Amino acid sequence: MTKIHLSALISVHNEEHQLAECLERLSFADEIVVLLDKCTDGSRAVAERFTDRIFEGSWAKEGMRRNAGIDHCQGDWVFEIDADERVPEALAAEIRHTIETTTADWHEILVDNYIGDKLVRWGWGASFGKAAYPGLFKKGVKEWGDARVHPSLKWSGAKGAMLTNRLDHYVDRNISDMIKRLDNYSTARAMDLRDAGETWGSTANNVRRLISRFFKCYVSRKGYREGGYGFLIALFAGLYPLLSHLKSKLEDQ
Repeated sequence: MTKIHLSALISVHNEEHQLAECLERLSFADEIVVLLDKCTDGSRAVAERFTDRIFEGSWAKEGMRRNAGIDHCQGDWVFEIDADERVPEALAAEIRHTIETTTADWHEILVDNYIGDKLVRWGWGASFGKAAYPGLFKKGVKEWGDARVHPSLKWSGAKGAMLTNRLDHYVDRNISDMIKRLDNYSTARAMDLRDAGETWGSTANNVRRLISRFFKCYVSRKGYREGGYGFLIALFAGLYPLLSHLKSKLEDQ
């Protein structure tokens, strides 16, 4: 039996329209593992064109789903990716080289985020986008926390150098998608807060957080270089905790 050194892992919910474009870039891995979470579209048929390592289920929280996917991986190393992300050839080659030569247990990967066809590189962060993520790791060193959105991470290994090539992330199609994502994120976060018996502090503290997060994304992370998109990223990053707080206090579910 051929040894599986690298597993590519993707978990999806109704992503038939973009899943193939993601999976066809993963042939550099020794196996592709697809986790189907409550899928009612043609995602399974798409996945079957690329792998027989397909698992179906229903998970209430993101952290639970991602941990289940890792458990299904057979490789010594796991590369996590989402359906709206694409691996360029240079990054694929660097991932293979890294797992053959590194002495570390996990590595972060830089991300190029696109809104529609526009590359938006500056300003991301503060829970409204990722400039990098810890997506390459040895199996057993990474565990996701129990949350619906932005679950925490627990590590048991040594961090290595960040990879130099970038992942392409088609995060939103347009500004309307950005607004929908803010609404979905804040609703899920509010549910997590209610489960924990919290409201994320006072309204006044979250108004101050809005200002500090806006400044961090727009000024410190140079979102101003992206014009109106950078302004929106900073604004939504600031609104996220305030909206989550208010939803957790005012909405029943």
